Amino acid sequence: MDSPYVSSYGSSLLQNSGSEEDLQALMDQKKRKRMISNRESARRSRMRKQKHLDGLTEQVNQLRKENGQSLAYLTLTTEQYFVMEAENSVLRTQMMELSNRLQYLNEILHCLNESSGLRHDGPWMNDSITNPWNLCMNHPITASADMLYY
Repeated sequence: MDSPYVSSYGSSLLQNSGSEEDLQALMDQKKRKRMISNRESARRSRMRKQKHLDGLTEQVNQLRKENGQSLAYLTLTTEQYFVMEAENSVLRTQMMELSNRLQYLNEILHCLNESSGLRHDGPWMNDSITNPWNLCMNHPITASADMLYY
């Protein structure tokens, strides 16, 4: 009855109760409490895991939403870039045309100055042949955005 393997609590109960059946009932009661405690612990663990999984799922959905918004913003920005690039190409072409026209007009003035022996410093002459400013009205700027689509 009194074995060295029985706990001090169990032995004191054994001494108090005097029966092995009481000891068995006490051990069964401890076993049931442990089982209930283990079940409750497992339930809490499952709840924590489910809560963590729900949080991760919510985070995935939020990141997908942000990714979609970023992609839309990138697409819009890329489209605006191509529009600006086309406008810049038109402006560069117009600038080149105007530079060529200015060079041409300066050459006309230079030729007129050399042939007449006079120096003309401004566009105040009325004669359309000697006034290069009237000549530029006959040459419209031809560059447009429609020419530069690729």
